[in-house]
Amino acid sequence: MQDQSARIKIAVQKSGRLTEHSMDLLSRCGLSYSRGRDQLICYGENMPIDVLLVRDDDIPRLVQEDVCDLGIVGINVTEEARLDFAANGVANLFERVNELDFGHCRLSFGIPASVEFQDARSLEGLRIATSYPRIVEDYLRRKNVNASVVEFSGAVEIAPSLGKADLICDLVSSGGTMRAHQLEEVETILESRAALIQTPVKLAEEKATWVQRLLQRVEGVQQVRESKYIMLHAPRSALDSIRALLPGSEAPTIMPLDGRDDIVAMHAVCRENIFWETLEDLKDAGASSILVLPVEKMLA
Repeated sequence: MQDQSARIKIAVQKSGRLTEHSMDLLSRCGLSYSRGRDQLICYGENMPIDVLLVRDDDIPRLVQEDVCDLGIVGINVTEEARLDFAANGVANLFERVNELDFGHCRLSFGIPASVEFQDARSLEGLRIATSYPRIVEDYLRRKNVNASVVEFSGAVEIAPSLGKADLICDLVSSGGTMRAHQLEEVETILESRAALIQTPVKLAEEKATWVQRLLQRVEGVQQVRESKYIMLHAPRSALDSIRALLPGSEAPTIMPLDGRDDIVAMHAVCRENIFWETLEDLKDAGASSILVLPVEKMLA
């Protein structure tokens, strides 16, 4: 029977904007898992990895206390937890090992029409409702502003209309929620996205090996999101100008064509998207037989 303590545990938001992306990322890394109905644990079938589905606010604590080895959660949550742990004297904190390419949002101030805002000094003496009191307090301290922070759990945007605060500081994606409540977004204090965090406790050798392998796969998955493999024919005289047009590529592979000394085949991985304008520019520079293919997996 397999030692359960040797299995890697990853904490993931059980329901919310990061859940689907997080599970998709792990699947793209090769993890096959089973999950019974209403179960909050997904058991890895082909790797010693289990996924715990929990509240996002609990993920930093579970990783900090070594209940889970890894966690996928927003930087907004990790930063709030980091400041809270530090304020309570916790020295050896969890590590942010990778920033992921989903869950993009920002933590911003939203003001009603009755509040005038020019810069941070405009907040002096005001009440700020937020679900992220540690982050807001840290911002005010760094800006040397004396304002009251009112902790508000959920529906922060209604706090000014209830008379509970003068303005809010809340997560913004499109800004639609703020606008719907007649609030204007005026300043961003934190850019956020999903991140992978790791326990501060040293991992056993077998676990460390699997964690390193998983981190390499995560990096590989992220690299291929927008990456394309491009093949084309190019005149030798135009190689420099064509190479300069390939977005985000490293040194391309150059191969001779049978029976031709003036034209070669060029293959390159472009780590940025390829647009029609790019292809047209390549053709104008002398490229021909241009073929663009998606990249499924890549390991540096």
